[in-house]
Amino acid sequence: MGDENLNKWWIKDEKEILSELKTSEQGLTSEEVKKRLNKYGPNLIGSQKPRSALSILFYQLKNWLIIMLLGASVISFFLGENLDGSVIISLVLLSVFFGFIQEYKAEKVIADLKKFITNKSRVLRDGKWIEVDSQELVSGDVIEIRIGDKVPADIRLTSVDNLAIDESILTGESLPVLKTTEPIKVSSSNPTKLKNMCFFGTLVSEGRAKGIVVGVGENTFFGKSAKTLEVPEPETDFQKQIKAFSLFLFRVVMIMTLFIFASNALLKKDVLESFLFALALAVGITPEMLPAIITVTLSQGALKMAKKKVVVKRLISVEDFGNVDTLCMDKTGTLTEGKFALDSFVNLDDDIDEEVLIKGVLCTSGLFEKTHEVTSSPVDTALLTSGFTQRIKGKIDNFTLIDENVFDYKRKRMSVLVKDGKASYLVAKGAYESIFSICKHAYLGNKKIIIDKNVLSKLNSRVAKYEEESYRIIAVSAKQHHAKTSSISDEHDMILLGFLLFKDPVKASCFEAIKKFVELGVELKVLSGDSLAVTRNVAKQAGIVFTDDQIINGDALENISEQELLEICKKTKIFARVTPDQKYKIVHALNYEGHIVGFLGDGVNDVPALRAADVGISVDTGADIAKDASDIVLLEKDLKILSEGIQSGRKTFGNIMKYILNTISANYGNMFTVAISSLFLKFIPLLPAQILLNNFISDVPLFAVATDNVDADFVKKPKRWNLAYIKSFMLFYGFVSSFFDMVLILPMIFIFKTDANVFRTAWFVESSISEMLITFAIRTKLPFYKSRPSNWLLGLSLSSMLLVLSMPYLKFNTFKFVSLTTPILMLIGVDLVSYFLVTEVVKRKFFEKFENPELK
Repeated sequence: MGDENLNKWWIKDEKEILSELKTSEQGLTSEEVKKRLNKYGPNLIGSQKPRSALSILFYQLKNWLIIMLLGASVISFFLGENLDGSVIISLVLLSVFFGFIQEYKAEKVIADLKKFITNKSRVLRDGKWIEVDSQELVSGDVIEIRIGDKVPADIRLTSVDNLAIDESILTGESLPVLKTTEPIKVSSSNPTKLKNMCFFGTLVSEGRAKGIVVGVGENTFFGKSAKTLEVPEPETDFQKQIKAFSLFLFRVVMIMTLFIFASNALLKKDVLESFLFALALAVGITPEMLPAIITVTLSQGALKMAKKKVVVKRLISVEDFGNVDTLCMDKTGTLTEGKFALDSFVNLDDDIDEEVLIKGVLCTSGLFEKTHEVTSSPVDTALLTSGFTQRIKGKIDNFTLIDENVFDYKRKRMSVLVKDGKASYLVAKGAYESIFSICKHAYLGNKKIIIDKNVLSKLNSRVAKYEEESYRIIAVSAKQHHAKTSSISDEHDMILLGFLLFKDPVKASCFEAIKKFVELGVELKVLSGDSLAVTRNVAKQAGIVFTDDQIINGDALENISEQELLEICKKTKIFARVTPDQKYKIVHALNYEGHIVGFLGDGVNDVPALRAADVGISVDTGADIAKDASDIVLLEKDLKILSEGIQSGRKTFGNIMKYILNTISANYGNMFTVAISSLFLKFIPLLPAQILLNNFISDVPLFAVATDNVDADFVKKPKRWNLAYIKSFMLFYGFVSSFFDMVLILPMIFIFKTDANVFRTAWFVESSISEMLITFAIRTKLPFYKSRPSNWLLGLSLSSMLLVLSMPYLKFNTFKFVSLTTPILMLIGVDLVSYFLVTEVVKRKFFEKFENPELK
């Protein structure tokens, strides 16, 4: 049977299907069911065995930075620096733990899919109707579904009785879809077109039906979502860039460390001492605080976002969230309120008419206590709960229900016989085509006229106008009827009164939120399962600017190449009538040329796209499976909240970059200095213990970078990692750092002729303080005095600087520091001030020459 969806069951009639699936109108035999279950497996989705906890744990260790830091911890223990080694390995374990937890939680996505197949199904087996667990369904089973059922498989319908299916879980459409049994001659596999099919996971909202199971498990339309989830979640852009950055660091550390060891050994310095120095330097120049600072900064960002009702499920996504430059979203509940509501009630002259509303409300199931049956019609629900209805309640109370002809999908209307005093009226409401067919007259221009071809043409034009404005149209008609009862046969020679106009209104906050996204440089794309006309008009009302050539229907996306899809996705902003699989392909295609794509969705139909996006965003009221597949969960489905979250993410990115740029420039500046000084110094510039202490003290204040303020200009556009930019920063500021190191070193060697201990102490003080001091210059593109640092960053930096200045006088034997003379202290002071001022002056030139325009 294979992939049954490819067989286009909707085109074939019942006999062809029974023949191809080797079944009959009496269903399958129990023996045949066992054979098919053994051959094709149970009707399960997501049955693939999840990854073990151990495999997830080992995956976290496939990272150059982690490998480098583990090596650094081993070296620290080898050098006797047990505290330093313990700190490094603790940070590594913390980073691995966070990664493991996030990956392990992701496995829940597959498990949650199984929740959708725990219901029972009524099946014809051996010629008898029995109930079986839906896991035991196989292709070829003859099945019955009724109101309230969750459809347990993909079914080709063979008989229907007023069957309406809620397919919102699959297509996003909020209104039930009327089903038929006739073959449909279309090649499209878009569920919205397949009126003779029922799909796994959808709900029966009205009626009952019988059909043949043509797809089970992963061969259902819904099963495609599960197959998508079984593919390991792609790495985020942040993870990719961290991996590339870590490999780059590893290579530089190895090359420079080997060079320094070789140069010291060749210059006849003690080989063992040179080796230990090179190893200590490797530890010293490795940014071992990077995983911890990234975790702290991301956590701080997540906490700030939580205050804005944005909950981060996957910590690593905070940075990517801020970098989103393309945001895809559904229509219902995002741009609109997500509630089907009465918007207007008009007569045939397009004027508000209370009489149309009164007659429409009277013809509503559930209005009168004597009503025998209450339907789940969203039209009647919207009508009864409307504020307009509440205002006419007094007039409605004057009427008495005499009889009712309930709605059915064959007539597409309902009618009631009501009495107001001595007058009795038969009132009918329903689909406009149905009501037009039973009306002989119409009130047009305040006159009762016969509905001829010209009048009907005008009415159809009016209806087309309403549809273009994305209204759901219900027509209302009435006539006097003085009988004591009524029946369907009385629904004729009616007078057309007007229309009830329903729509899912656009959110009031939408326009300002979309304007904010434009200011933030985020391109918006709407991916909807609704019709082209409705999607286009809602997008326009929401304030999304687009042209006619930037709109496309899902049909046009079928049977095209990946390259064609890419070109379409680049220019298109509004996608209508798209299937879950198409949503996935669109989001996947938008990841071209390094774009960071976010997708906002809350239904099961959105799960593949949520996984394909760099940042999957769902809402607290969404389906559990959608929330599990998401990285971010909004406590309210509001674009304003989303835009504020993106700004918080950008601030988090900015603070992480401050640490990386500051550390890499200082550490590699020290490396260049050591490499140069190794050529003329007769001793090792710093002892291993001094290198490790320097690295630790200078990094401590940078933990507070997570709390630092970010310039307002920084959050205006999406930001991206740029390894070339980081390399340029390292070389440029590394050179500046080395230059001022030499400004200190050369006078000490050739003028003051200091001994090794004084030299090491002075350079320790200068290099430690310079790294902390220079943070305040490079943390902003503005003059340093125009950008205020956070109190924590300022306080920790000043405290650490004071500690460094006091170290020579505390005389810890472990570090072999000595007191410094006044001339040496003055030399250090002049050097630090000069370094800071030069950095402040040249930073503007650097940003103009090297910075990626996207980072400006």
